[in-house]
Amino acid sequence: MKLIATHISKKQNTSIRIQEYAVGIFETIPTKSALKKAIKKGLVFVNGEKASTALLIKGSEKIELYEGETDINTSKKKFDITLEILFEDEYLAIINKPAGVLVSGNSFATINNALPQNLKRSSLSDVTIPRPVHRLDYPTSGLLLIGKTTSSIIELNRLFELKLIQKTYHAISIGNLPKNGEINTPIDSKVALTKFSVLKTVSSERFGNLNLVELQPSTGRRHQLRKHLFSLNSPILGDKDYYLEGLILKGNGLYLYASSLKFIHPFTSKTINISSNLPKKFERIFP
Repeated sequence: MKLIATHISKKQNTSIRIQEYAVGIFETIPTKSALKKAIKKGLVFVNGEKASTALLIKGSEKIELYEGETDINTSKKKFDITLEILFEDEYLAIINKPAGVLVSGNSFATINNALPQNLKRSSLSDVTIPRPVHRLDYPTSGLLLIGKTTSSIIELNRLFELKLIQKTYHAISIGNLPKNGEINTPIDSKVALTKFSVLKTVSSERFGNLNLVELQPSTGRRHQLRKHLFSLNSPILGDKDYYLEGLILKGNGLYLYASSLKFIHPFTSKTINISSNLPKKFERIFP
């Protein structure tokens, strides 16, 4: 096998599994799934020994990546789309994800493939290919948090695990809703919690009522907000997966927007509180 790249690991306060530490340290494997594939194929060595996904990194280890029989990387593709940057420094960035674009995956048209040409390269020593540290559904638009260095990706993931990043969404839902409340319906047999507040309601000849709803999820289950509002018989307008019979709105997309992110910057200790105006299609219903 041919050696592609070598990395000497940074000193860690606490040991961290290689599948968490090594995301993005090599240009050809910027995602966790690609890294796991490389490890399982025996292409990653630590101090001369084949690595396993559970191997702990403490600092000063020599991590080597070898070339496999097939190219495991799709990261060199560049998706030519201009992204709105709401915040950026040497460590991280916050972008406004457009609706109808995947965050990551095997497709060419992903946010992952658009980030390198939209963000400034960090000057820090552990600079890596920028990558999202959480997900938004394909039809959902709004604020997406990006890590630009290996250490920031690790720290931002830790903040998410500790529920120290506050995410706020806005949606337009159909039907009748209480003024505020909590939804704790399990999703895929896992605990899920969403707080909601109805900000405005207007009458609709077709839908009965339309509600402008503010949502704050405490957990991050797949399709959580869409499933939770549907469980109250108040699905999100434009949702083609969770809907009431005869009440599907076609052509304008999903009325769900990730409107703000709030957290303590893991390296500067400053409070980051970024929000964005609701999309124009929201404003046409709730001026």
